[in-house]
Amino acid sequence: MAIKFDHIASVLFLAVGVLFIVGSKQLDSSSYGSAVGPDIFPLILGSALVLLSIRLFYETFINKIHQGTKEKLQYKPFLIIFGATLVYILSLETIGYVISTFLFLFVCFQTMERSKVILSLIISAVFSGLVYFLYVEVLKGTLPDWPIWFL
Repeated sequence: MAIKFDHIASVLFLAVGVLFIVGSKQLDSSSYGSAVGPDIFPLILGSALVLLSIRLFYETFINKIHQGTKEKLQYKPFLIIFGATLVYILSLETIGYVISTFLFLFVCFQTMERSKVILSLIISAVFSGLVYFLYVEVLKGTLPDWPIWFL
């Protein structure tokens, strides 16, 4: 990527991260039936995004990128992942967190690298199941449950 794009992207990500942090401070610190409040994860994600955008901004000054070569933009993978994200958002409540997250991750992994189907299946299943277990069972949070037809 070009240095100019990295600078612009890092500033935009920094702004989004700051907005996440500010928005998380406006949420209640606890919710009924949950030990983890709704303000924790946006705060963590916003902080991570701010730190990563600062690092990206710093690295563009350190690394000299070839100015003469331009990468071809890959519209098809972007549109596939964007569409999968929309379907994920719309289907999260209907089919539950674990199934929708598994399908979303599998589609994204296969869009990025088609040759490793088994590895994509394993990573998608382990990640969605592990996050569900850690968040719901360990942290006592709430996520969309399994659909009725699945049980």
